[in-house]
Amino acid sequence: MKYGLVGAFGRMGLEIRKVFSEHTLCLAVDVDKEEINDTPQVVVDFSSPAALPRTINICRGYKSALVIGTTAISKDDIERLRELGQDVAVVQSFNFSVGVNVLSMVLKEFSPCLSDWDLEIVEIHHKHKKDAPSGTALLLRDAAGRDCQMHSLRLGAVPGDHYALFSNEGEVLVLSHRAVSRSVFAIGALRAAMFALDAKPGFYSFEEVLRCTLKK
Repeated sequence: MKYGLVGAFGRMGLEIRKVFSEHTLCLAVDVDKEEINDTPQVVVDFSSPAALPRTINICRGYKSALVIGTTAISKDDIERLRELGQDVAVVQSFNFSVGVNVLSMVLKEFSPCLSDWDLEIVEIHHKHKKDAPSGTALLLRDAAGRDCQMHSLRLGAVPGDHYALFSNEGEVLVLSHRAVSRSVFAIGALRAAMFALDAKPGFYSFEEVLRCTLKK
């Protein structure tokens, strides 16, 4: 696979390059650097909302599929990605961890059983993360299907901890996920990129990628 990478020299970009080592990086873009050697089949972007216009232009220009894990993007940004999905395959998620997306599936399935319980979501990330609450916390809230209080902690170098806490008068149920390393997000991005290679134009979630894998 020939792939392009936006944010190629940042922490997440370097992690993606390690996991994608068996594939060919032919386009590397960062804030003040751009290297283009060939046409990418898939572009991967885990950088920042400011890079999104450039990313979309690259995908349109090269007719490349897109895997995007950028957080703190707006509803308007999502609409732009949906428009791009009319021409190429776009896989968008705020979290490319398999475990988080399975947790989201569990919440969708069973949260209705707990509709009369209290629910709060806690997320913990490294001190350099700018957005709060995290995109993953928002993803889990939406999966639960209702508004709830969300609590954000920024500590040290934590890659990402998420907790959905349900409680009534007599019991507490805690559903949680812990990312031990950033590599889990890069591994998920690779899985999404391999899916996007052969996918028809459209706007896909990582959950859809996982469900398609289960059907095979």
